[in-house]
Amino acid sequence: MSDLPNAAADAASTPAPAAAPEHGRNTLLLVDGSSYLYRAFHAMPDLRAVAGDMTSPATGAIRGMVNMLAALRREVRAHYAACVFDASGPTFRDALYPEYKAQRSPMPPDLRSQIEPIHEVVRLLGWPVLCVPHVEADDVIGTLAAAAAAQGMDVIVSSGDKDLSQLVNERITIIDTMNGKKRDVAGVTAEFGVPPSLMIDYQTLVGDAVDNVPGVPKVGPKTAAKWLLEYGSLEGLLAQADKIKGVAGENLRGAIEWLPKGRELVTIRTDCDLAEHIVGLPSLEGVAMGAQQTEELKAFYQRFGFKGLVQSLNEQEQPPELIEKSKKPGRSPDPGLFDEPEVQAAEKVSNVRYDTILDWAAFDTWFARVQAAGLVAIDTETTSLDEMRAEIVGISWSVEAGEAAYIPLTHDYPDAPAQLPRDEVLARLKPWLEDASRAKLGQHVKYDRHVFANHGIEVGGYRHDTMLQSYVLEVHKPHGLGSLAERHLGRSGISYEDLCGKGASQIPFSQVSIDKAAEYSCEDSDQTLDVHNTLWPRLEADEKLRYIYELEMKSSEALYRIERNGVMIDAERLAQQSHQLGQRILELEQQAHELAGQPFNLGSPKQIGEIFFVKLGLPVVKKTPSGAPSTDEEVLEKLAEDYPLPARILEHRGLSKLKGTYTDKLGTLALPRTGRVHTHYAQAVAVTGRLSSNDPNLQNIPVRTAEGRRVREAFVAPPGSVIASADYSQIELRIMAHLSSDEALLRAFQDGLDVHRATAAEVFGVAVEEVASEQRRYAKVINFGLIYGMSSFGLAKNLGIETKAAAAYIDRYFQRFAGVKRYMDETRASAKEKGYVETVFGRRLYLPEINSPNGPRRGGAERAAINAPMQGTAADLIKLSMVEVQKVLDEQQRATRMIMQVHDELVFEVPESEADWVRTEVPRIMAGVAALQVPLLAEIGFGSNWEAAH
Repeated sequence: MSDLPNAAADAASTPAPAAAPEHGRNTLLLVDGSSYLYRAFHAMPDLRAVAGDMTSPATGAIRGMVNMLAALRREVRAHYAACVFDASGPTFRDALYPEYKAQRSPMPPDLRSQIEPIHEVVRLLGWPVLCVPHVEADDVIGTLAAAAAAQGMDVIVSSGDKDLSQLVNERITIIDTMNGKKRDVAGVTAEFGVPPSLMIDYQTLVGDAVDNVPGVPKVGPKTAAKWLLEYGSLEGLLAQADKIKGVAGENLRGAIEWLPKGRELVTIRTDCDLAEHIVGLPSLEGVAMGAQQTEELKAFYQRFGFKGLVQSLNEQEQPPELIEKSKKPGRSPDPGLFDEPEVQAAEKVSNVRYDTILDWAAFDTWFARVQAAGLVAIDTETTSLDEMRAEIVGISWSVEAGEAAYIPLTHDYPDAPAQLPRDEVLARLKPWLEDASRAKLGQHVKYDRHVFANHGIEVGGYRHDTMLQSYVLEVHKPHGLGSLAERHLGRSGISYEDLCGKGASQIPFSQVSIDKAAEYSCEDSDQTLDVHNTLWPRLEADEKLRYIYELEMKSSEALYRIERNGVMIDAERLAQQSHQLGQRILELEQQAHELAGQPFNLGSPKQIGEIFFVKLGLPVVKKTPSGAPSTDEEVLEKLAEDYPLPARILEHRGLSKLKGTYTDKLGTLALPRTGRVHTHYAQAVAVTGRLSSNDPNLQNIPVRTAEGRRVREAFVAPPGSVIASADYSQIELRIMAHLSSDEALLRAFQDGLDVHRATAAEVFGVAVEEVASEQRRYAKVINFGLIYGMSSFGLAKNLGIETKAAAAYIDRYFQRFAGVKRYMDETRASAKEKGYVETVFGRRLYLPEINSPNGPRRGGAERAAINAPMQGTAADLIKLSMVEVQKVLDEQQRATRMIMQVHDELVFEVPESEADWVRTEVPRIMAGVAALQVPLLAEIGFGSNWEAAH
């Protein structure tokens, strides 16, 4: 194995210690600019040079880079620095391996257009910029890091790229500012299971899927680390390769010829010739950090619409007393659309004051401030992420940006200081917490409501939720507090993993030292208030978005009630279903073995492929990227049309998933103290506004199969009650009729016709009463297919007809429903101009790929532009219904409880004495939540279980 390259050997050696640095003079700070700009692009909102004009230049990545570099420069003192970017064009790795990075998607056009301005502003901020042709940024970083370390300097590399871990030694450290991760020698060893000196060998074995560099097939991080620790190195491992047993050993021996090339591809070079790009090498004065060029920066910021940053620069030139006079309390000088100067916001709170409350005097002092405040941010620290089981460990609050306090209550590590008694603290807080007139704020308040409820406190007065503010304003971006603080304030914070660790070694929060817990929790409350002060003015200024935000806040309260109610599960019935499914699964396995003529693993694509295409000679439907015949679900469905074995495998897979996901587990998920299953509804996930359900997921029960529908039989009502299921009829088609104002569709719904039969009459040119069942089926597929942007090819496949015939049906449909065609064309055009579409109620649904040069991606975005307003409006309607029904139940003090919300359906647990009222009133309320051009119709059914109610 002597032919394996070892280009990073010098970087891994430890130089002699140097004198202590003076103001960072002995430190080199290297920024992985390519990593930064992608992070900035995906983290920031879709900003434009002219706010709201989607045709003006994109600026989000530029703004993010300014924020991130400003924050980094404050945190790391370094005399020498460089921001390193990848140059366009091929590198030596492309020549070595033509498939290198072949699977990577092209850079989004809106990011590509920001590259040159980013290089420009980075230079103006004082950072030396390096972009070396034919050399990747990682290699430039590796070369500079190794050279500086050899001179006795400390090197800090700021990047989220784990591949750079191979450079780490006693002098070189990687920091990831986005999540607070530090990769020094101990950090790399803890994260990957091997020291930095073995990282090249580790990466060679594991491969790099992102860069399309194969490793040893089926060898993951754990196996790679185990082998390297056992055999000392890749060379030592290969010398003993014949002793490695099993499939892993076979794969290792099969990869021996590839591994030298793979190692060369993953090895970061530390010997690049950079003399043409850095003056004075080996001296690093050519990458000395410079001063920002203020006047040029002002002109740059003005060019790209960063009014807040211009204001920040102007303030830097003013005497301090003038700056103070120009500011309004708690607000930036210019609170316009994304004009809050993030860099300034970060500096504003750099001198934070966080208190820890350990006695009643401190409690009384802070509680007096809380009671006098107009809005208080609250955060709880708990024993669990499961909101129904979590108990409070501590509470923090903030009433002013930069100031917060933490009340530790049940920290129980050795030598923990005495803390105020939890029950007494909560008793004192309860009247204020439950007072709806006392305005409160949180991040994901539904969770905190549950936590307080676990202690007998029903919190009132939650006015704001920063997670939901972000969800309404920028649905396509992350909504975690860390992301929000980074994106809008330029502030980074402590992560939960920093405090508690992760995996098997993670400790409970109660064992975190109080001083660290206080900093973490106070930071959360403080940042929540700071983020709110940035986002709320934008919502306040936009009437439509404010309406959606208010709907989300009310929905959060209703969902809290639904989650709290839970649903009864018949565990015995589920156990019977599991037993029956298990028997059927065994039968299918035996039948599959008989059809194959041999035993095989029905879960192994490799074994299935060998039997299908080698032994049985079945036709190859499609191939995997590596060229092997595919056996994915689509292939199995196609082959199942003509062959019994694929049909058995498909059924086996479906039933195994149903058994493992639902019938085996549902009965075990009941909360002991309630005897019910309490699902969690994630409110800020789907870009359309739809809810998602998990632990358990109630929305993915496969109700199209008889076995799947039987699972719903286990959702039952207690004695004396029944289950009621209410849902909207053909809601998305009704929304299409409203949005398109198509006369024929409007008339069909207004006259109460069967819309599929009416469509068939129009498309096939026959009277409504003469429509055959097959024609109605075709019309139904066309109706729903066009809503989801189905092409003639997709329609042909769905109906089992020729593509030409499907295209003719679509043409005829658009001739008869010209309003639908007009709506679709206008919506696509509007989406391309604005970058988003809207629901009937004003929810914005962003489409980042709508102007992509990549045809398939653009086509997907165009289909989403048609469908998203309908899905989003349907989501808005069911939320409006949920909120209104809960309001009426409360006002009339009904015993009926809402227990589930699934797609367009509300499910209730109804006392038999209230069944008649629910049968009449719930559909009426649901139909009346909005006035569209067509009537809304809600239908309801009753039964002893959920399935029977359908």
